[in-house]
Amino acid sequence: MAYTTAEGRQEVLDTLAEATDELGFALAALGAAYEQLDEANADRLEDELFGPVQVAYGRAKRTHAGFAGRHGMPSRTFEAASPGLPSAGPKGFIDNAIDAVARADGALATLQDSMLPVEVGDAELRAGLMEVRELLGDLRQKARELERTLGR
Repeated sequence: MAYTTAEGRQEVLDTLAEATDELGFALAALGAAYEQLDEANADRLEDELFGPVQVAYGRAKRTHAGFAGRHGMPSRTFEAASPGLPSAGPKGFIDNAIDAVARADGALATLQDSMLPVEVGDAELRAGLMEVRELLGDLRQKARELERTLGR
């Protein structure tokens, strides 16, 4: 049983790390988009997209480290991601970021649906997963609204 529990906990950590990496990429892409926007749209991007992704990324990292620490498992560091080529333009960077956010949210949803967080996790893990997913919830819509105003 202990081996199965350890294996389940490792799967939780691996999935959470995968989602965290996606959020790191999304942050990098949004940062690159910010650099290419005018001041008004850059401020809007920062408030509506970058901020929530940054908070979700931080919460995901803390959730990963906390869960690993509570169960005597190795944590990992998360390196800054490359946003891609500047030729993608602001819309391309935003689209890439939102795709990464969707992959992260999908991985976390699948993890939650698997019941592993209940079977081998703890209350702190479940709360962290829920908070990250809540922060990501309406980003696609906000991104589309921002993109409609670009270039005007």
